[in-house]
Amino acid sequence: MPSARTKKEPNSPTPPSDDASPKDSSENSKIKRKRQSQSCDACRARKVRCARENPDDPKGSCKHCITLGIPCTYDYQPKKRGPPNLYLRRLQEAAAAAAAAQQENQNGTEHPQSPGATSQSAASPTQSALSTSSQVSSFLDSSLSPVQSMHPAALPPSRYPIAADGFHSQFPPLSMSVPTSFGNSRMPETHGLSSRSPPRSEDPNQYGSPSDQFSTYPLHNWSYKQHQALSILPPSAIPPLSYYYRPHRLEDVAPRDTILLIIALFFDFVYPLTPCVHKPSFMADVHSRREERDPLFFALVMSTVASTLVQVPRSYLPMERHAVRKLAQTCHEASRHISVASYDPPTSMHVVIRYFDCVYHFCEGHDATQHAAFGEAAHIAVTLRMHEESSYEGLDLIECEVRRRTFWLLFGADKSMSILLGRPICLRDEDTTCNFPRELDDEYITPSAYLPQPHGKTAIVSGLNYISRIFALLGEILVRIRVDKRSPPQGQFLTARLEEVQALHSRIVSALAHAPEPLRLKPAHSQSHIPPEYGGAGFRQAAFTEVKDFFDNPNASRANALNPFLVMQANLYVTQQLVRFVIEQYRDELITSLQGSIDEHRVAEDREAVASDLLNILHSIPIQSIATNGPSLVHKVRFVASTLLDAVRKAETAPASAARAHAYLWDFLSILSEIERNYLLDDDRDGTPNDSGMPLMGN
Repeated sequence: MPSARTKKEPNSPTPPSDDASPKDSSENSKIKRKRQSQSCDACRARKVRCARENPDDPKGSCKHCITLGIPCTYDYQPKKRGPPNLYLRRLQEAAAAAAAAQQENQNGTEHPQSPGATSQSAASPTQSALSTSSQVSSFLDSSLSPVQSMHPAALPPSRYPIAADGFHSQFPPLSMSVPTSFGNSRMPETHGLSSRSPPRSEDPNQYGSPSDQFSTYPLHNWSYKQHQALSILPPSAIPPLSYYYRPHRLEDVAPRDTILLIIALFFDFVYPLTPCVHKPSFMADVHSRREERDPLFFALVMSTVASTLVQVPRSYLPMERHAVRKLAQTCHEASRHISVASYDPPTSMHVVIRYFDCVYHFCEGHDATQHAAFGEAAHIAVTLRMHEESSYEGLDLIECEVRRRTFWLLFGADKSMSILLGRPICLRDEDTTCNFPRELDDEYITPSAYLPQPHGKTAIVSGLNYISRIFALLGEILVRIRVDKRSPPQGQFLTARLEEVQALHSRIVSALAHAPEPLRLKPAHSQSHIPPEYGGAGFRQAAFTEVKDFFDNPNASRANALNPFLVMQANLYVTQQLVRFVIEQYRDELITSLQGSIDEHRVAEDREAVASDLLNILHSIPIQSIATNGPSLVHKVRFVASTLLDAVRKAETAPASAARAHAYLWDFLSILSEIERNYLLDDDRDGTPNDSGMPLMGN
């Protein structure tokens, strides 16, 4: 084409004559100026043609601006097209860093010490004797100190599938010595500054070492920095996200024995409700110190510890309340620093970490942050296609089971938030083809085979499977409620919808009929009878005493709290009554729409049955087992109790027995609220329930 030939003319082997050059250049410049005349800012913004009196005058006012009476300006600067020149940017950054280093040397600044020298010089007898609380408060300061290396001895390969294994295997082992304690790795601390203080100017090399040790991260946008030492940045500079993606020791945060104690508490009290790790593989990795060569596994351990600290009674930990809260915060922040630098490629580990972060923020009352963490977990799970059964082909069996369990935990959390907080459904049942997890305990799951579960032994994960079926029914009714709210059914469609809802009611009532024996409830009384002692002052006093003993007495019996099936019973049967109540409410609304009225006496009897059943459940399960479920169970009971109480107050024909049942239920809720208050780690908070918090799915 002519335009193509015009572009190639300057490269033609026949140069133009010298005589013609000035004239041709002048003419070309005039033509170019006319063709690319710049529009004024106002016309550019309005996307109209800029009409100037004199097109040759680039600064003259256009007719539109004169008519509108506004200034005619030409401040817009066209941007250069094409991708940024990363090679040029790297050269500019290196030149700027070299100039900054030269300027510091001219001003008499001390030369940066080597990482090993810095680590040795920072040690002192005082720092070596730091307590646990001082170790906790300074983890982030330690993150800004030179990278601590690992012993060159090779660690055995892990059975736990972590994609991060392949990221750094091509690099030789680190050769520097590891400090014997977290205090030895700290830089001199300025009094009055917290662990979040900016980097100190005493160590100009504190941003220089990480790239020497780990120059490759699972972030594709940073690949141009591979095999290149990170330049020394000014002390006030913000380090890149990849700076934190490096190994750490558990001792950098707290004594290893303390971390192992908390992990043991996780498997004793938290794991039955949230079995999203494979215990044998996880513990093998911890004992082999995998965190010292795999940053993402360190993040997993930190998130596990943080979520456990806010879910177990403080009497189980030999630490003060403020120390527990500070350790939980430090562990969460340590995990966050590492995990945000390793999203690509995503792994199931990222989903588990974000789920634990969601639990931590829920218990701490960080409402917006907890929902952000849940959103990350759910969307990473969808990115991994954990909701599709076909995505599990080719994975080893441990990875398959971890993914299935984690997905169904997220599925339940999504439905719980949807009903109790009125939020949209994120993980819909119609999009899910993932099977339920195998009902096998972890020790019978290997990477290549499923071993038979011993006859008569119920798997822990069976509780997750039954609660997931209940949440699936909740998802079905919620979808119908919201579709009908937008477009109410009429005529035969209304009749068909009522039949669907009644079928859902039958399914929820019988949802636990075939549960294994350890998960079946042993009612203390018949469902039709509510004994007077349910609401007596003696019962309340005894319950409050037992709750106080559970949370404050380290020597109290833990038998009921350590029984995972009793703990799961409380979660299963309370959630079943919640879903039953939602279905009955909508069924009554459909009957009213279809018939124009409803039998108020029958409605009152149904409400009384829900209250009576819920009371019998709460009285049939030991208070310790109920307390182990944590605040999430309180949210569910509070939702049903508050709605029932409103119905009793409005109903004129409600029988006296219904009012008594609801009053007893509301009375029992005060005991549950005391349980919720005891989980708060902040002494300044009064324990007032926060209805905007997320009710957790596993709990």
